[in-house]
Amino acid sequence: MPNSDAQTVIETPADVADRYALEIINVSKHFDDVAAVNQVSLSIDKGEIFALLGGSGCGKTTLLRMLAGFETPSAGDIKINGVSVLHSPPYQRPVNMMFQSYALFPHMTVEQNVAFGLKQDRMPKAEIEVRVTEVLELVQMTRFRRRKPGQLSGGQQQRVALARSLAKKPALLLLDEPMGALDKKLRMQMQLELANIIESVGVTCVMVTHDQEEAMTMADRIAIMDQGEIMQVGAPRQIYEFPNSKLTAEFIGSINLFEAVAAFDVASGGAAPCRLECAELPCTVVSNETDSRFAGPCYVALRPEKISLETSLEPADNNWVRGKIDDIAYLGSHNVVHVRLETPAGKTKIVQVHVSNFARHAKSLDFEQAVALSWEPEAVVLIKAEAA
Repeated sequence: MPNSDAQTVIETPADVADRYALEIINVSKHFDDVAAVNQVSLSIDKGEIFALLGGSGCGKTTLLRMLAGFETPSAGDIKINGVSVLHSPPYQRPVNMMFQSYALFPHMTVEQNVAFGLKQDRMPKAEIEVRVTEVLELVQMTRFRRRKPGQLSGGQQQRVALARSLAKKPALLLLDEPMGALDKKLRMQMQLELANIIESVGVTCVMVTHDQEEAMTMADRIAIMDQGEIMQVGAPRQIYEFPNSKLTAEFIGSINLFEAVAAFDVASGGAAPCRLECAELPCTVVSNETDSRFAGPCYVALRPEKISLETSLEPADNNWVRGKIDDIAYLGSHNVVHVRLETPAGKTKIVQVHVSNFARHAKSLDFEQAVALSWEPEAVVLIKAEAA
């Protein structure tokens, strides 16, 4: 019987506006008869760094351009701090966008570039000088204020572009492939630096990227997009460890997928492990999964770093197979080893394994070397097979 003393909490529009910096409500965008974005809904907290991640043509850039006001949605609504901006032009939105090319004016100095938007808003000169100094100090570019973009490195230009984007104190900062113009080493350095600056300011940020490492490093939450739709939203660890579909599992990190059929012991009340019939693995596969929604056709998903590779061939009851090394890639911190298995059907299956290089003088692995692979039941992720 319900508790008569319990009070129903009704969330008002003011409560929602106070919590969320950005609300995307059933937004779609059609180009002719093609849906570039299809009924996307997202709520992004104030101060959050949120990443839209997906391959080329998935709709992430179109969605970002609608937030900036460069594209008009075919349907739906966009609210910033609880106020619809659907009919507001870009220059009237509390939004600033940092482009992949940085779009700095080559004939202007660093401080002139940063001050440009403030002058357009007719801010008093004294206030402009104070604000420019503040943001240049924030991005550690004060001593370069008299230089022009052509006299700066790629990383320095990026800092200037960020300073210009933050100068107007936007409610929402949009980043379009922010590291795309940088080399890999500088990109890794700038990912953490950029995230720290954004967090210190407290601005809400939506970034678009196709680089999963960039999204995992910088974002509080990630939305995986495909064909204009959101496939999964969650924290980086949640998406990596608990993908909700084959597409998400394959897009984030490396993974081994095997077709299987899951059977649960109903009499045990979910306490017994799930046993899987897997024609692609010549062993009994056991998972700790107790959610019977995965019963029937599914995929067994194993991350390469969660598989142990041994040169000894001591057998085990479950989750253990023999194979031969098919290929090896030495990456310094670890080896990516491809192991060839013989399946019960007489076919071959390649399994990818990451082997950490703990010791400098460790015995090297050889091609065609016989090895044993094993994994713990908790390493097995089940993904429901999509209906045909």
